[in-house]
This record gives sequence, C-alpha cells and structure tokens, in this order.
Amino acid sequence: MVAIIKTSKSLRRPFHYNENKVEQGVAELLLAQNYPMKNAEQTADLRLKYLLKLANLNSRTSVNAVHISLNFAPGEDIEKEKLQNIAKEYMRGIGFENQPFLVYKHTDAGHPHLHIVTTNIELDGKRIPLHNIGKLKSEPTRKAIEKQFGLVPAESQKQGLFIAKPVALSRLEYGKSETKRALGNVLQHVLKNYRFTSLPELNAVLKGYRIVADRGNEESRIFKNRGLVYRVLDAEDNKIGVPIKASSFHFRATLIAIESKFEANALERKKHIKSIRSAIDLTVLKMPKCSFEEVMKSLEKQGIVTVKRENQAGRLYGITFVDHRTKCVFNGSALGKKYSANGLLNRIEINHKNDAITPKSYIKSANQIQVNQGDQRLVKSGADEENGRGENFSKRLLESVITPEETYSYLPFEWRKKKRKKKKQVK
Repeated sequence: MVAIIKTSKSLRRPFHYNENKVEQGVAELLLAQNYPMKNAEQTADLRLKYLLKLANLNSRTSVNAVHISLNFAPGEDIEKEKLQNIAKEYMRGIGFENQPFLVYKHTDAGHPHLHIVTTNIELDGKRIPLHNIGKLKSEPTRKAIEKQFGLVPAESQKQGLFIAKPVALSRLEYGKSETKRALGNVLQHVLKNYRFTSLPELNAVLKGYRIVADRGNEESRIFKNRGLVYRVLDAEDNKIGVPIKASSFHFRATLIAIESKFEANALERKKHIKSIRSAIDLTVLKMPKCSFEEVMKSLEKQGIVTVKRENQAGRLYGITFVDHRTKCVFNGSALGKKYSANGLLNRIEINHKNDAITPKSYIKSANQIQVNQGDQRLVKSGADEENGRGENFSKRLLESVITPEETYSYLPFEWRKKKRKKKKQVK
C-alpha cells in the first residue's frame, strides 16, 4: 500500500473532485465517519458544510484541508468492508480517528485506491499539526496495516516491474468505453505528473494511450483561435471518432493551460538530464553490434520509451524520449546533438565500423603509421647529408628507431602543488 498526503487551503477542491467522480460513475462513497447527522451519506451538501464549519473554528490556520490517497497494488481485490476497516485504521494511526472524514473508492484506474477528505481542525478549534506527518505517523501506520491486513508492501511495488508501464491506466479502446471519461482519466494523470515543454512532447506521452492533442491545420478556425481538441487514435495512429473540446473537461486541459506549464516544467526536468543521458550512453556502448531498433527496445525495458518522427517516405528526422522513471519528456536535440535522431544513428553506425576492425589489423596499421612518421622525421633531419656520408646516416636511422622518445604529460598550473616553505625553528 502506498499512502500520499496532500494539504491545501481549500476544502471545496478535494471534496468536489471526489463528488464529481461519484457523479461520473467512477467512484463510490464508502464511508462518512464521525458525522453527527445520520443522513450525511445521502446529502453531499451536508457533508461539505460540516467540514467547512469545523475549518472556520480556527481562523488563524490557513492550511485546513487534508486529502489522502491510499493506493493498493494492481490485482489486489479488496472487499468493501475491508477497505472501510483499512481507512479507519489508517486515520487512527495518523491521529485523525475523531475527525469527520469521507472515504471514496475510485475505479478509474488499473489499481484499486481510496481517497480520504478531512480537516485538521478539531471541535475545540485546535489544530492537528501536519509537520512531518508522512514520515513520523503515516509510514509506521502504513507498514503496520500491510502486516495486519496482508497487503502487498509498498517497497515491493516500487521495486516491481512497473517502470516500463508506470501508468496503471488502461489504453483506450474506441467503442468499448465512454470516450470522454476515458480521455479525461488519461489526460488528468499525464498533465499532472509529466514534465513537457511543448505540445509535440505532450503528444509523445499521449500517443502511448492512443490519444492526440490536435490543433488542426494552420488554415483551420480552431488553429487561428488557439483552440485545442483531443482525438482517439486507432492501431495505425489514424484519428477516429468525434473530437472532444479541451474546454469541455472539468479540469484545465486547454492550450493556454498547457502552455502555462512549459516554463516550470523546463526548470523541473533540468535535474534529470544527466540521468537520461547516462542511460542512453550506456545502452549504446553495451550494444555495439545492435541495430537502432534493438537499442530503443533496450531503453524501453529501462523505462525510457522512444517516440520516432518520420516523414512520408519513412525517413527518420526526429526523436523524443519519454522517461517514465522521472516523468520527464525530452526532445532528442534538447539533450544534445549526439542524442538527436541523426546523432544516435551515427553513433550506432560508428560502433558497427569499429567492431569490424580486428585487433591485429589495428596494431599493424598503428605500427605502420609510427614507422612512416619516423621515416619522415629522419629524411628531414638527414636532408643536409651528402652522398659520401651514407654510413653515418644509416647509424642515425637505427638509433632513432631503437631509442625511446621522451614524453611529457601536461599538468595544469592550477593543479600543481605548491611547495611548502619550511618554517625556521626558533632556537
């Protein structure tokens, strides 16, 4: 089980997020705990008003909303009563057992998970401290619950084979699920968690779920008005079905909202550039005899998916890397010239050529170069010799070949150690 705690200044936002999920049919209210009224589970308005009433008892505390998600491993089928007991036990462990809280079960992802909404303001107006609550209270409670209820430990989930497929959402299948709801689930996850700096980079992630953010052609009305629609793709990446306007979603998915993330995403992903460069470099070095496609498959096993851009003739002209480990998206040229499509192809081609050179032929060619260079130096130095001194010239030629050359290694001035002056001893 993985527990995530988020705090905010607004109770309405997490409350309406979960209630909207209930209205959409992808969530269920499991529990309304510690509410004084019996019909709280039937009336959403009463559920929210009681939480707001408690929050208003302490006007000095600005952060008064707590939103918790409890995520279970894919494949764990947990019955309703057990989920309720897990939620109660977790809230008791973090010190919220007497607080009113709402427990929702979400079914819009590939793994079972709960959302809990509550406030940290008590009936007497005192504030429950939230500082380091994750480390001091949530983690010990989470481990105890895993043992008590026989759940898959969070550590094994992190170490499992979820790197290459980190998003538990199922790929879209047009006609088998309600299109807008399925689109919204994927979009919410991608827009919230991935770091991209352009619309093509966003589409590189969405392509894995057969979705594309489409602005239309430059002459279209939607492009001129800076609009955006989302389309479903078939197995051949052809657009199918009715386009859905970005403004029709209850979350921010418009072009303006997406572009507002670019600057912050660019700063956030900088710290992961070295990591993805190292992964690509090591993969290319370890696979000297492999093709471009085989190198890309090896990267995918490490959690780095390669999205190719080809023209109509099938020629590769661009490449984008989607790093599911760090949730960052990089255009190849943004990582450096040698990580672009042409750069990688050239590196793989050079590896093939280097591997074709046998050690004996390489040593022979190197020795031949050294002898030729030696002959040129000797011919130049002996140009002033006369024909009658051929014997002396031959001796010099022999000495120069067998005498080792002195080499000097350059040491930068800044690296040279300064000699310490010996202090004069006072007698």
